[in-house]
Amino acid sequence: MRSAFYISDGTAITAETFGHATLSLFPVEFKHITIPFVETVEKAREVKSQLEQAASFSHEKPIVFLTFVNPELSEIIQSSNAICYDFISTFSAQIQRELNVEPVPKVHRTHSIHEQSYDYRIAAVNYALANDDGANIKDYDQADVVLVGVSRSGKTPTSLYLALQYGIKAANYPFTPDDLESGELPRCLQPYKDKLFGLTIEPQRLAAIRNERMANSRYASLRQCRIEIREVEMLYKRFKIPHFNSTHHSVEEISAKIMAESGLQRRKY
Repeated sequence: MRSAFYISDGTAITAETFGHATLSLFPVEFKHITIPFVETVEKAREVKSQLEQAASFSHEKPIVFLTFVNPELSEIIQSSNAICYDFISTFSAQIQRELNVEPVPKVHRTHSIHEQSYDYRIAAVNYALANDDGANIKDYDQADVVLVGVSRSGKTPTSLYLALQYGIKAANYPFTPDDLESGELPRCLQPYKDKLFGLTIEPQRLAAIRNERMANSRYASLRQCRIEIREVEMLYKRFKIPHFNSTHHSVEEISAKIMAESGLQRRKY
């Protein structure tokens, strides 16, 4: 199996993001190896040796995505028997020409602690945990968004991802069978209708998820799941609540959809 390496003198998050996005276009299976914090010449030479070994073992040159601020370390990696793609140098030179400004390299700048965005994210994570599953409805006035949906439709992981990744204060509220039977928005949600975003899911998938938690229960039965999904989608339409089907989407995709449709500001950098 061919190897794909993601190497950096920082966290390697950027190399991973660009690299995985690029390789996902091709129907080829790779062995993925991430090597962060290659900050010395000695370490760079060790990594070069690892690349040489990978090429020798598989008889194919490994594909390397790298992001180095230090050009000396980058040159060592690129002198290996590998196919290397250096994102930073490729684009920084073009941007330098456009801006007519010299870059000021600084290791760890991209994913270091930026006080304001970092504080936003920590506060948002604490908020998501405190306002999970309808636990603390008195704080909904502080929410950027309130995720709603039936139990196990993906509200909690999405709330936490929005908080950790974007600094979004996301509460979530589970619609109970009693809520759905009434056909009305619960009283606690009515003042915050403009903050609501609904999640839905295919009944078969919902039943499978619920059976992992409470096997062979009424709660997990396909019939009950079909009833709840039908009623919650009617509720969304009746009250014009924007919503998204989470069945075939990752938490990253669900979160991005919510951000886009709700017009929320990213507090990431």
